[in-house]
Amino acid sequence: MAVRIVEEANRCLQCKKPLCKKGCPISTNIPEVIHLFKEGEINRAGEMLFDNNPFSLVCSMVCNHEGQCEGHCVRGRKETPVHFSAIETFISDLYLDRMVIERKEPNGHRAAVIGAGPAGLTVAIELAREGYAVTVFDAKDRIGGVMRYGIPEFRLPRTILDRCAKRIEEMGVKFRACTTIGGALEIGDLLRDGYETVFIGTGVWRPRTLGLEGESLPNVHFSVDYLSDPSAFNLGETVAVIGVGNSGMDVARTALRHGARHVRMYARSKHVSASSDELAFAQLEGAEIVFCKDVVKITDEGPLFRTNILDDEGHVVGCEEELDQVRADSTIIAISQGPKNKLLLTTPGLECSDTGLLLTDEHGMTTVPGVFAAGDVVTGSKNVVSAVAVAKDVARAMMAYMTGEPADEPVAAE
Repeated sequence: MAVRIVEEANRCLQCKKPLCKKGCPISTNIPEVIHLFKEGEINRAGEMLFDNNPFSLVCSMVCNHEGQCEGHCVRGRKETPVHFSAIETFISDLYLDRMVIERKEPNGHRAAVIGAGPAGLTVAIELAREGYAVTVFDAKDRIGGVMRYGIPEFRLPRTILDRCAKRIEEMGVKFRACTTIGGALEIGDLLRDGYETVFIGTGVWRPRTLGLEGESLPNVHFSVDYLSDPSAFNLGETVAVIGVGNSGMDVARTALRHGARHVRMYARSKHVSASSDELAFAQLEGAEIVFCKDVVKITDEGPLFRTNILDDEGHVVGCEEELDQVRADSTIIAISQGPKNKLLLTTPGLECSDTGLLLTDEHGMTTVPGVFAAGDVVTGSKNVVSAVAVAKDVARAMMAYMTGEPADEPVAAE
C-alpha cells in the first residue's frame, strides 16, 4: 500500500493555484501536505492536517472526494485525479498515535459542549488546546455522534473513533456520557454551574416521515434508527429502501451485510442524490435501484407505489393509474432527518427556524447570550468536514466571548 501511496503523491503537479484546496470545504493545503510527505516529513504533514482538521482521518474515509478535493484536481480533466484521500488516510492514521499532545496552561475559563459529534468535538479540541476547561455532554454511551451512530462500520471502523477519543481525553476534555441536556439537566443548569459558554452540536436525530399510512407498522423503520444499531433489527430477506441519498446507500449496504438477500432502493424520478461512488458501491454489492416510484402507503406486505411519468427533462409530470404493491419483509425510510426539540422546550429564549433548526448570528451565537451552535443542528444534514470547518470558527468566537475580546471575522458559510 505504501508504494502505491508514494506513486500517487508523485502524480501531484504542485499547482501554484491548487483547485483541490479550493474544492475542500476546510481548505486543506493539499500540495504542501503532499510535498512534506514526499520529503519524508510525515509527522509535519500529519500535524498540518490535524491543525487544519482534527478529524482529518475520518474525513479521508467518508468525505465525498469526487465532489470536493479530487473532483477539482487538474489531472482529473484528462485522466484520473490524484487520490489525495488515500494519501491523507495514510498520513493521518500514522499521526494520530504519534501526535504529541500540547495544551496551554489552564486559563480559568470553563465551557460546556452538548453533543459529541464532529462539531462538538471540534469545539472541545480547539478550546482545550487553548487552556479552556471543557466538558462534553452526550446522550449516547460513546463519543462520535453521527460518525459512530450514523456511518456504517465498514466505511468508518469504530476503532478509529476510539483512538480519537483517547487523544481528546489526553487533551483534558471531560466527558459525561448518557446525559441528555434538556432532560434532568438543562442549559440553565450549565450556566448556573459556572460554564461561561455552551455549545450546541446535537445534530439531527429525528427522522423525517413520509406522513403516509403504514409508517407505524412493525415492519417499517427509519434509516437513522437502523444505522445506529443494525444488529438490533431483523429485516428479513427482502428489504425496500425509500430514498436514494447517501443514507439510503448506507442502509442498503448495511442490510446486505446483515442477512438481507434482496435490497431495492426506490426513487421518485431518475435523479440520485447520493454520490456516484456510493451508488456504485451499493450496486456492486447487490443493491438495486427502481426509478420513478412514488410511495402511496405501506402495508404489512410492503410499500405500495404509483409509477411516475417523466418529461424529456426528467421532471415528474404525472403518474400511471395502476398501483404497484411491492413485497418486502421490511421497509426502511431514508429521506433525511431533523433536529430534536428538547433544548428548545427547556431553554427560554432559544429560537429556531420553521424547520426546527437553531438560529445563530454571524459568529455562531444563538438567540441566548453565551450559547453557541453549529453543524447539522443549524444547517440541516450535511457532512463531517462542513461541520468541522464552521465549528473551528465558532470555537474562536466562544473564546472571544469568554475573554471579553472582539470576535474575529464571521464564521464560514456551511
